[in-house]
Amino acid sequence: MIDTYKTVKGSAEGLYKDKGSKFISFINHVESEAEIKAHLEEIRKKYFDARHHCYAYILGPEGKDYRANDDGEPSGTAGRPIHGQLVSFGLTNTLIIVVRYFGGILLGTSGLITAYKEAARDAIQNATIVEKTINDTFEVHFDYPRMNDVMRVLKEYQISPGALQCGSDCQLEISIRKSLSERCSTQLRKIYGVEINKIS
Repeated sequence: MIDTYKTVKGSAEGLYKDKGSKFISFINHVESEAEIKAHLEEIRKKYFDARHHCYAYILGPEGKDYRANDDGEPSGTAGRPIHGQLVSFGLTNTLIIVVRYFGGILLGTSGLITAYKEAARDAIQNATIVEKTINDTFEVHFDYPRMNDVMRVLKEYQISPGALQCGSDCQLEISIRKSLSERCSTQLRKIYGVEINKIS
């Protein structure tokens, strides 16, 4: 089972120049469309005098949610090459914005495609790429005397439990790597008195 994905840590910038035109690229780790919107607004505000603010993003561990935007450039010459670089490097939960300052000389379709592709690539190469795991989240309920048994299983699977609440019984939230999820949850259920429910 493939339960990992690649993304970038934080943000980085890149640059590409051709015939006086300047393409400044910005790459950011994002988790939602709201974050994407905020980054776009910030860049548009800061580089308000630029002619184009083109972008592409991919969201979700499986990379199913994506978009490419040419922002006034000829169709397919900006957003698509940016998106192509995200795909080429296998990145998700990642946004790249490329700001263009026109240099007075037209670059033509192939020139634009190259420029946006290279600007996006430069930002990616300047970023820190990290691998993350896809996890399942569970809520675990158990009697206090079972605490050591539960913790022993979590230690075996190298799971750091979330906040522990203890009253008449104990409750905690755990995140298990997808490929280990079934094995670990089955092992926990074998402990007498343990109830485990999947949240997400």
